[in-house]
Amino acid sequence: MVSSRSLDDLIPEAKARATALISACHAEGIDLLVTSTYRDNEAQDALYAQGRTKPGKIVTKAKAGQSFHNYRCAFDVVPIINGKPVWNDAELWKKIGALGKQVGLEWAGDWVSFKETPH
Repeated sequence: MVSSRSLDDLIPEAKARATALISACHAEGIDLLVTSTYRDNEAQDALYAQGRTKPGKIVTKAKAGQSFHNYRCAFDVVPIINGKPVWNDAELWKKIGALGKQVGLEWAGDWVSFKETPH
């Protein structure tokens, strides 16, 4: 099972946009931690099982082969403040999402049916 956090595991265009987002956020005083890049099918199915057949909250609607992570063109981040991840600051996520769109990314926080602010 392979689950990566490395930008080197993304296709070149996705890596360039991820790097641009990290730089844009840094310029705004926002530090980001990349939490996920590439996932193989086994890792994606394990994540899909969370909240369904395994304990935890449902965090994805994508089975293996349905996630952009499987194709090395998606990444997840979390802002870090005082050394700790900040998952529940809606305004901060909106700012990160806007910066992502400025560098050519699609932000899953805009999705209607399953919002994913880190994606």
